[in-house]
This record gives sequence, structure tokens and C-alpha cells, in this order.
Amino acid sequence: MLESDRIEIIDDIMTDILKQKTPYERLQIAFGLWRSARHQLFYYISSFHPEWDEKKVLKEVARRISHGAA
Repeated sequence: MLESDRIEIIDDIMTDILKQKTPYERLQIAFGLWRSARHQLFYYISSFHPEWDEKKVLKEVARRISHGAA
């Protein structure tokens, strides 16, 4: 778990790679990471609540991803 006063810094090699990407490519990477996290969270929640239907699981995923704003 991250400490609240700790800032994560991207590795220099990763920074160089990302600088070579177009803004569109960086957005594609970010969206892919978000989509992957969403899918993993969906299956994680589903495993703890097998009695929930898909709609309820998706609502919980949205709530967690939005930090309770959804």
C-alpha cells in the first residue's frame, strides 16, 4: 500500500518510451490500463458476491473506481 506522503516516480526508461508515443498512443495505453483494472475489479467483486447479478456488480465497480461518487 502506498503511503500518503510518498510519490511514485516513473522509471527513466519508461519515461523515454512514453515520450516517443503520440498523445493518441498514450491515451490508448491509459485506457487499456483502466479497462484492465475495471475487468479485474469486476471479477474480484463477482468472486466475493456470486449471488449478485451483473448490474449490481457493475454498480459496485463504478462506485469503487469513482471513490464513491457514482
